Amino acid sequence: MAQSVRESGRHSVRQLTNILRRCLETGARVEIDGLGIFAPGKDGKFHFTPFTQPKVFLAYVEEDLKVAEKLSQDLKVHGCDPWLDREKLLPGQNWPRSIERAIEMADYFVALFSRRAASKRGQFQCELRYALDCASRHPLEHNFIVPVRLEQCNVPARITTSIQYVDLFPDWDAGVKRLLDSMQRG
Repeated sequence: MAQSVRESGRHSVRQLTNILRRCLETGARVEIDGLGIFAPGKDGKFHFTPFTQPKVFLAYVEEDLKVAEKLSQDLKVHGCDPWLDREKLLPGQNWPRSIERAIEMADYFVALFSRRAASKRGQFQCELRYALDCASRHPLEHNFIVPVRLEQCNVPARITTSIQYVDLFPDWDAGVKRLLDSMQRG
């Protein structure tokens, strides 16, 4: 049984390798989400360009989607690779597992707090708890979780006892600058 599973795995790797090779041989670029891009070079060889932009997971409640999208755009302009579920999840994906993987792969987890987010049950709270677990695997000096307040609201004591938050109000641009500064220092 174990041998057939290994053989099946090797067969899948061979299939994937053949698909990648065929794409590259036709001149197409192949992007591997979160890692980089394989592309054919002028020298006839294949070249890999790794992604070096900080990966930023954005956690928010549905009611704050417009603000999350605005922050995502601002982060892109400043050289970050934001992960916003509305942009990254594909039809048919196992979204709970995809979200967990995105949090694990992120360099930063930005939690967007509002009065709605602080009191609402649901996915935002699950993502926040999962990020707190993931943060325990990061070096103590690394700013993994960055709480961001969208308006005057409470941030859970479990977070504020050890992590400073950033306000995006009343001055959005100043808040985004502080957020970026925090990520550059981290």
